[in-house]
Amino acid sequence: MTVVRSVEAIPIGYREPNDHDRTRYVCLVKATTDDGLVGWGEATAYFPESTRAVVELVNGLRELVVGRVPTETERVWRDMRKHTWWYGNGGVASMAIAAIDLAMWDLRGKALETRVLDLLGGPVKERLAGVASGHATLEDLGALADEAARWVSTGLHGVKVGFGKLGAARLGFAHERDVEYMRRLRAAIGPDKKIMIDLGAAVQWDVAEAVRRVQAFEDHDLHWIEEPLGHWNPRGYKTLRDKTTTRIAYGEREFGVEGIERVLATGTCDVLGFDPGRAEGLTGFIHAVERVEAERTQANAHAWSTAIVTAASLAMSWATPVCRQFELKPTRDVAQYELVSNPLTHEKGWMPQPQGHGLGIDVVTEVVESMRLT
Repeated sequence: MTVVRSVEAIPIGYREPNDHDRTRYVCLVKATTDDGLVGWGEATAYFPESTRAVVELVNGLRELVVGRVPTETERVWRDMRKHTWWYGNGGVASMAIAAIDLAMWDLRGKALETRVLDLLGGPVKERLAGVASGHATLEDLGALADEAARWVSTGLHGVKVGFGKLGAARLGFAHERDVEYMRRLRAAIGPDKKIMIDLGAAVQWDVAEAVRRVQAFEDHDLHWIEEPLGHWNPRGYKTLRDKTTTRIAYGEREFGVEGIERVLATGTCDVLGFDPGRAEGLTGFIHAVERVEAERTQANAHAWSTAIVTAASLAMSWATPVCRQFELKPTRDVAQYELVSNPLTHEKGWMPQPQGHGLGIDVVTEVVESMRLT
């Protein structure tokens, strides 16, 4: 019987052109079986110090995984959650669990010679729309709008634009500038493409400003507003819900199922964000979408790090009815297009089903080594 022989934590850093060339950090996990199968996972740790902390936690959790059968994804996940009870329930502990869990799912599919998508029950929809997800960084509003129009010119069905990001755009801070950008953006991409706005941590709206801003954006058919009041403000989000019609998206900064349930219980979240590289992996994602479907609302997979999380997010997005679109970074980067030999992208705006055993990606070890932190 095939068992896991080794679990290796690999911290890496890479330049992200979609984030104004900032260096982003993740901890990869490489799990290998005694008969040579390799599974890959990822903790989307973002900062160098949190990435190194994840390395230590993965090393500590390794003894719970080595010697286990790759098909025991649920049991291993539960064992890791039990082990981290004192220092876990969020933060880097959830990231470490996520990275190992993704690697286990990749191994499980390879051991059974099937797709992770099929292990999840197979596709539940005929097609899955792709949208561009990028940051606004340019100073000129016309250039910003034209940039988004180029993003969707390949057939993508909409844009999600990050406000308050690095660069000279300064969106999210001045009401009139933001509204003018929305007007130009709608004119540039046309009436049929979705517009979603994602507020970065640098933007701090109070409730009244969020209401005022979203009401103005609605004149230009805003599809959803993401984290306009941060990751947790139930009373504020209720006020925003009562005074606007735009969908409200948040939840991406929760670390596990308990946090997801807390968000859903407020009744104010229309689109729940989830990052399987942050919030306890694909197993955590499965439990989260069960709750989302029970609440009859929508989920959105975060896939804004490497091709490993993208593959896991794509499999889950195909396997559940509550994920209705899929985000892609508009500018080619090493984490998505060089880390694997078969990068996932859209076909005239529609996402393909992942193919191949496991997560269906072929990680290029030479590229991993070139990005490894010393």
